[in-house]
Amino acid sequence: MVDDKGKKMNSTNKTNKAWDATRLPDLAGRTAVVTGANSGIGLRAADALARAGAHVVFAVRDVERGRAAASTVNGSTEVRRLDLADLASVREFADAWQGRPLDLLINNAGVMMLPQQRTADGFEMQFGTNHLGHFALTNLLLPYVTDRVVTVSSGAHRWFGARIRFEDLNWSSGYDPNRAYAQSKLANLLFTLELQRRLTESGSPVRALAAHPGYSATNLQSHAGSTVMRGLMKIGNRFFAQDDRAGALPTLYAATQDLPGASYVGPDGLGEMRGAPTLVGRSAAASDADVARRLWTVSEELTGVSWPLEQVGIG
Repeated sequence: MVDDKGKKMNSTNKTNKAWDATRLPDLAGRTAVVTGANSGIGLRAADALARAGAHVVFAVRDVERGRAAASTVNGSTEVRRLDLADLASVREFADAWQGRPLDLLINNAGVMMLPQQRTADGFEMQFGTNHLGHFALTNLLLPYVTDRVVTVSSGAHRWFGARIRFEDLNWSSGYDPNRAYAQSKLANLLFTLELQRRLTESGSPVRALAAHPGYSATNLQSHAGSTVMRGLMKIGNRFFAQDDRAGALPTLYAATQDLPGASYVGPDGLGEMRGAPTLVGRSAAASDADVARRLWTVSEELTGVSWPLEQVGIG
């Protein structure tokens, strides 16, 4: 086939085009909660969802920053306070939901390679924020979720020695910010695995999926505890990373495409560092169903939040 200028046309160009946010379905009438939506891939995901017609709730620790971010989005938004490092705040957010249907819950917020810190409840900050905060939030909101839960993990779950330190989840001794971060990202994948198992067992149509952004330039890396690490990441962000819009694509793909429960989405490029979103693999440690069940039980004990579906007649 040729165009009116005699140039060859490829009729498969459209179907072969790498998936991006322009290919989102119409989300009019749907509601999404995005944690950490005031910057980085959270903001880019929130923006894309709103542009596709969804009403997007910015669940953020700093409401003023959240409002400033939401003001840049073309679509229907609202801002609500949520501090994932404080279980009281998580409960307040969930209590305020008041039975409203929730189509998409996107567990995006996170902290990365921090100096040793504790949450308001005494947990190691990365495990407490990245995993326990989202664990509690998901279970508290799950009776209202109608479609899916997407949790943002990381390729860091594969880092050498990454495991769930059941003997010392809070790193009371020998704290290593890199290994603590890897533990929290591994926990995200194990949480998704066990969440999907429970959803399936209860007969719920809701799906649990995970995604990772590859190497994306965001402000997350600027909070690393090591000055050397922050410097290296600054160089990497400038010369090697993809931008935060590209980094949000795996999250958006997981949130809107017809994928099996427990799927994991990441970039399709070399080393899953950048590229278009596609289904990717995970480590053996992230596929261990027994560890996933054990982590769930421990997480219930630590947060005081239990599996809710039987309580509302879904199970």
